[in-house]
Amino acid sequence: MRRLMTCLAAGLLLAACAPKATDAPLQPERLDTLEPPCWWVGMKTPLQLLVRGEGIGAFDVRIEGGKGVKVAAVHPAESPNYLFVDVSIANNAAAGSYKLVFSRGEECFAVPYELAARKEGSAERKGFGSGDAIYLIMPDRFANGDPSNDTVPEMREAASPEAFFGRHGGDIRGIRDHLGYIADLGFTAIWNTPLLEDDQPRQSYHGYACTDYYRIDPRFGTNEDYRDLVEDAHAHGIKMIMDVVTNHCGSLHWWMADLPFADWIHQWPSYTQSNYIFSTLNDPYASQIDRTRMEEGWFDRSMADMNLDNPYLLRYFQDWAVWWTEWAGLDGFRVDTYPYNEKEPMSQWCAAVLAEYPNLNIVGEVWSNNVPQVAYWQAGNPNKDGFNSHLPSIMDFCLMSAIGSGIGAERGDIARIYDSVANDLYFHDPMNMMIFPGNHDTDRIGDVIGEDPAKMKLVMALMATLRGYPQIFAGDELMVVSRDRSQGHGGLRVEFPEDWEQNPTQKDLHDYFRTLLRWRQTSAAVRDGATLHFSGRNTYAYFRYTEEEAVFVFLNNNEAPREVPWADYAEFTGRLQGAGRNVVTGERVDFSTPQTVDGKAALVVEFK
Repeated sequence: MRRLMTCLAAGLLLAACAPKATDAPLQPERLDTLEPPCWWVGMKTPLQLLVRGEGIGAFDVRIEGGKGVKVAAVHPAESPNYLFVDVSIANNAAAGSYKLVFSRGEECFAVPYELAARKEGSAERKGFGSGDAIYLIMPDRFANGDPSNDTVPEMREAASPEAFFGRHGGDIRGIRDHLGYIADLGFTAIWNTPLLEDDQPRQSYHGYACTDYYRIDPRFGTNEDYRDLVEDAHAHGIKMIMDVVTNHCGSLHWWMADLPFADWIHQWPSYTQSNYIFSTLNDPYASQIDRTRMEEGWFDRSMADMNLDNPYLLRYFQDWAVWWTEWAGLDGFRVDTYPYNEKEPMSQWCAAVLAEYPNLNIVGEVWSNNVPQVAYWQAGNPNKDGFNSHLPSIMDFCLMSAIGSGIGAERGDIARIYDSVANDLYFHDPMNMMIFPGNHDTDRIGDVIGEDPAKMKLVMALMATLRGYPQIFAGDELMVVSRDRSQGHGGLRVEFPEDWEQNPTQKDLHDYFRTLLRWRQTSAAVRDGATLHFSGRNTYAYFRYTEEEAVFVFLNNNEAPREVPWADYAEFTGRLQGAGRNVVTGERVDFSTPQTVDGKAALVVEFK
């Protein structure tokens, strides 16, 4: 059984009390699936095992191997080939090897199960937040570190490097090879798009149609390769964020051939697609049919819509998230298509993960330019219907749109960004929002700004200094553009340009952003500070500040130079003593001296 062997190979077996004698032979091959494949003592999260095997639903289950570990309940499914087993683990239970004993009449067999000791401080791990800068990687399109796994015979889709929507060969080894580059640039966290198995026959490169939730896709590497990546990233000072998809699975996921329950997924008489109108979930006037189509319609024909109202599926995903966090050492999650999940169960999912890891962070994709609709999904928001998502962080698509129209457009007005930030009154915690100029699903920011390096630097300065925490799609720091915009996602998701140092424009942009991001790591004003902003004639100025320090940012979106109107900022500059330092050039900046900022340029000054 692959699940069990994966855990045994990971070296999780620890010294344990002597197991009780049993006549039941060890026959792990009798099971097709046992998930989670191992667990830990000392966890708050209750363990429920998904057991799959021919006719297993007719078996009783007990646990042997030591005190404090027992089967609390066994739940048959509608399919005779599943059991859901609740395992009780006492606080004083010992780590070690146990046996799950399955019996039916005189028939009896056993399967080993490991309970490991937790690493010290595991529950207190600190997630990502406003002090971090996140590097977004689409693994297949980033770097190919191991060509030998580009095509794997057992997988349905082979490599096709020239095809826009084919697999190109990027993998975990390629990411590890670039950790030094990422850390040196000033990024402190990596968000990889899904690395779990996606064995769909077409467009499997993106990973968003998972066919096995406990297995890294072998074309990226192994589970152990992923854990090694996390460990290596931590050694470089980089946190690791897993991209998770609970709303849908691949239509060829192994359970689709034999669902545990008919309502494990949402089923319709004929294919019914989501209407993608997630405002129906909090719209007081929404019709039930619109709400149902939104929540239960399939995202795509290749993506079966999961039903989190099924309590066993919800428990499955809760244990799964905790398992990956504990086993691989994760620092947080990004949840794909967050509002498309059933909202109350998904709120329970967030709460369960955070009960185990109170300092972890979870960011949800809430793709809308409607500010109240986005704000609704952040934990603690005072929603009229009383709903609390327990989702700590959300992605700021409203700001992304404002960047595109304010800086990217040919005659854009940066006031759009001012207006977007002014809408922070709607958000419960603006500091815990992911800000970004684009990602793997949107137009490349290099395309949006017309490949203008000056505009790119404006965007970089904004990303490095605005409230929230920045996320940059790999290559955007070099103003990488789409291979062919007419090809949509397949054209914008391009490989990392390994020859960037030979390109003067790309090297200049890299060095500029590196200076800002490395400085950002030292700035308490940017990490924790309040914001005071000022409008202007296609300029945007703001202070980020704490009691001890301040940062001043002036963004000139005009073609012509503009003098900084220090007098307009007197309500704040009067608090400051002495001169500041230009973060990029190191030059002294004094309020008593006129300061001119070039067209399409930024000034970033720190005061300490």
